[in-house]
Amino acid sequence: MSHSNLSETAASKQPHAPGSRVEHVFETIVFASRWIQAPLYGGLIVAELLYAYKFLVELWEMVRHIDQQQETVFMLGVLGLIDVTMVANLLTMVIIGGYATFVSKLDLEGHPDRPDWLTHIDPGTIKIKLAASLIGISSIHLLKSFVDITHEDPEHIKWKIFIHLTFLGSAILLAWTDKIMQKERKH
Repeated sequence: MSHSNLSETAASKQPHAPGSRVEHVFETIVFASRWIQAPLYGGLIVAELLYAYKFLVELWEMVRHIDQQQETVFMLGVLGLIDVTMVANLLTMVIIGGYATFVSKLDLEGHPDRPDWLTHIDPGTIKIKLAASLIGISSIHLLKSFVDITHEDPEHIKWKIFIHLTFLGSAILLAWTDKIMQKERKH
């Protein structure tokens, strides 16, 4: 153990002065406040269950009406299912990544289904993954507009393209910023 680690360990074992005891209690409360976020992640799990229900309802409707659907309508239905799946993926990423980053470590060592990205997750990584997911969702919405272009207002499509390009630009800037921060941490 290095000299600085020994002195830090010794300092942490020394009795607290009266003022520092209050500070220690306050810091413990501040640190414990991260658990306030746990119900929020629980709520996102409920939202994901609702998305799974919505997916199954839409899929069942497609199965029931497959013989009466035109190819374009069927394709729009499939794109809708992909959209719901991508939003569910986004929810999963936020739930697992956010909980593991901000609330408590997940004890998944040795678990066969443990996602690889959990080993190197941090707030920057979560932001980039979220941005990439939003780009995917936006792409699906654009594709749906182009497939059914006869029923779309051109002004509406322009706004969708603008929003998509904004997501794309934001993701590029986030990735670039994260890359710069990673380089600075290594130095």
